[in-house]
Parts: sequence; C-alpha cells; structure tokens
Amino acid sequence: MSSAVRHAPALPRTGTSRTGRWRRVLRSYFALTKPRVIELLLVTTIPAMLLAARGVPSLWLILATLLGGSMAAGSANALNCVADVDIDAEMQRTRARPLVTHEVPLRHALIFGIALGVAALGWLWATTNALSALLALATILFYVFGYTLLLKRRTAQNIIWGGAAGCMPVVIGWSAVTGTVGWPALVMFGVIFFWTPPHTWALAMKFRADYQRVGVPMLPAVASPAYVTRQIVVFSWLMVAWSLLLVPATSWVYAAVAVLAGGWFVVMAHRLHAAVRCGAVASPMRLFHLSNTYLALVFVAIAVDSVLGWTPLAVASGWASGLS
Repeated sequence: MSSAVRHAPALPRTGTSRTGRWRRVLRSYFALTKPRVIELLLVTTIPAMLLAARGVPSLWLILATLLGGSMAAGSANALNCVADVDIDAEMQRTRARPLVTHEVPLRHALIFGIALGVAALGWLWATTNALSALLALATILFYVFGYTLLLKRRTAQNIIWGGAAGCMPVVIGWSAVTGTVGWPALVMFGVIFFWTPPHTWALAMKFRADYQRVGVPMLPAVASPAYVTRQIVVFSWLMVAWSLLLVPATSWVYAAVAVLAGGWFVVMAHRLHAAVRCGAVASPMRLFHLSNTYLALVFVAIAVDSVLGWTPLAVASGWASGLS
C-alpha cells in the first residue's frame, strides 16, 4: 500500500457535523430559558389548577397552560440573561451560560426572548383566556424591568419584591381554570413569596463572594451571616404561617403536610441560624435543597387533596357553605 493511500485524509462527515452543530445551538437556546427555574412552574401550576377545578380539569387545558407558562418563563429568563451578561461573565456559577461563552449572539438572544414572550401571550390568549395571557405578560415585564433592571443591582431587598414574578404561575394556573383570581390563588402566591427569600439567600450565602465581586447587593453579600440567617428564620415562619391560610379550602391531607413539612423547615432554619451564631460549620446549601423539597411536598399535597375531592375543612366544620 502506497504512502499516499495510507495517509489520505478522512473525508469530512458533513451531515454528522452539521447535526452536531444544530444540537449545540438548540441546547444553547434551551439553556437561555433556565429550564431548572421553569421546574417551579411545573411544581406549582398543576396543583393550583387542580385546586381551582376541585378535581382534574381537561388534560388539554393543563398542557396548554403549561406550554404557555413555560414560554413566558423562558422569555423572562432569556431576557434576564441578556441584561445580566456582564455580571454573568464575572460570577463563577454563571460563567458557562450561552451568552458568556458566545454560543448565542446577544442580539439573537434578545430576539429569541421577545419572540417567546409574544408566542406565550398569543398562545395563552387563544387556548386559555385573556386574563391568563395578560398575567403572563405582566410577569415577564415585571421580571425584566422591575427585578432585573431596577431592583437587582440597587437594593438588598431585590429578591423579596422581585421574587413576586416567580409566584405568578399559581395565579395564572388558577385563572386558566376559572377565568378569575380567587383567594386560594393569592394564598398560594404568598407561600411562594415568603419561600423565595430563604431559598435564594441560602444559595447566595454559598456564592457571597461572587455577588460582592460584581456589586449585586444580594443580602448575604452586604450583611453579616448572622443577620442573613435571622431573616431566613423570620421568612420561614411567615411562609409556614401563611401556608396554613389555605387549610379552610383543603382537607386534613394538606393540613397535615403543611404543618409537618413547615415544622421541619422552621427547625432547619433555626439550626442554620444557631450554627452561624456560635461559629460552627454552617451548611446553607442543606437548607437550599430542603426548600425545594418543602415546596414540592406542599404543592403535591394540594394536588392530592384536590384529586381526592374530600370536603374542605371550612365546609366540614360549618365555617362556610362553599368556597370560591
């Protein structure tokens, strides 16, 4: 065999390389939507819809609401990445995001985020109702302009008020079923509202140096660990107390889970605060992961309670003849 034949270069596999490139592009755009954040949408929206229907609404309505809500959340997250590309490049946990690594051009990401938002508005308007579509639009606008551009880099209360955007999936889910916003939807909104600070601050305690480096005044970056954990305890109590406001609209199933899971969370929040105060080794990430488990347990309990269809405690006790 001649040397020329032995060392002939392999022919390029054009189809395979093109397919791989498209896969990388799709993965990059998908990453812009922050799919792990969208998990919150799935965990909270379906139980809210089940409670609103006091049973199981149509599968089509559930899927349509989840798709529209996912597009709305993806739009807000992609636009957040566009606005925060400068600080994402400096923070350890965000350096691999597609805009930082230039896998997606900034202009393309902006167009992608806006297009997703428009698609979400049109889809929810066509498949659910105008109220749900407008609530989704308001959520996108508040997250981008209220939290990302106004609050995030200016105040240590950024996540308290900015976190309201993450509470909206339950309200959208409720309105998709009923066409209105009932008081149980506002209670579920409040549970997530009070849950967000302990969840976020626990994570921010680990990445405190990152936030300090980029000048984002997340509470753990500007306050002592003892003060931060004290605020975590306060919001944990508020979260658990607020969750009990939903008991009249549910049965003992939800009530039991809310009390037990809430008690567990409060105990762990106090333990974190105690460890910080006495100078022991603290593990804020343990509370961060626990917060995800807590939220899942509470909303799974809402879902199970709704599907079982047992008489709400307020009705069973004679407090109310009906709930709306």
